[in-house]
Amino acid sequence: MHNKTKQILDILAVDFPNAKSQLIFSNPFELIVAVILSAQCTDERVNKITSRLFMLADTPQKMAAMDIEQLEKIIYSCGFYHSKAKYLKLMSQNVLDRFNGKVPDNLKDLMSLKGVGRKTANVVFAVAFNGQAIAVDTHVFRVSNRLGIAHAKTVLETEKQLMAAIDKDLWSKSHHYLLLHGRYVCKSVKPKCCQCSVKQYCDYYGNKLK
Repeated sequence: MHNKTKQILDILAVDFPNAKSQLIFSNPFELIVAVILSAQCTDERVNKITSRLFMLADTPQKMAAMDIEQLEKIIYSCGFYHSKAKYLKLMSQNVLDRFNGKVPDNLKDLMSLKGVGRKTANVVFAVAFNGQAIAVDTHVFRVSNRLGIAHAKTVLETEKQLMAAIDKDLWSKSHHYLLLHGRYVCKSVKPKCCQCSVKQYCDYYGNKLK
């Protein structure tokens, strides 16, 4: 691993010693539901929704059988509720029909589920099954490119560059370090550069000083 990348990750590991998903779940199915709901929605909002939703539908059987209008009403506040409700039901039916009601534990099968893209699959694989993957959301994309760990214009290219730059046994932890740094410090509109513990390594900050 490149020395700059290692130093950044070592510092972020100190900043976020308990780095992990902030979504609340009790099994892989609940996690995949929560991650689908989290698209363009805060984890805090998702946790409020799922605290109610999982009382009614915490298994693929219950979710697939749930009335879609009832489902839409429960998840309404997370945005894009029509498409999210549709994909939750399709994903649940996929799990029932193709995987005997159990969420698959590998990336290929996870990505074959309706409504599950690469980012969602990476999160579920890493968090629910302790796999090594780097899920690139808006925070990870922004932070890794600002810091200069990646130099990419797309999410997929960013993921590939991060996988090449970071030791595999640190992929999942690094995802959380970068995500949390982006959520709380390296914000999109007004990054808190004065509070940033890794600004001395940051391409974005260096360019601001020029």
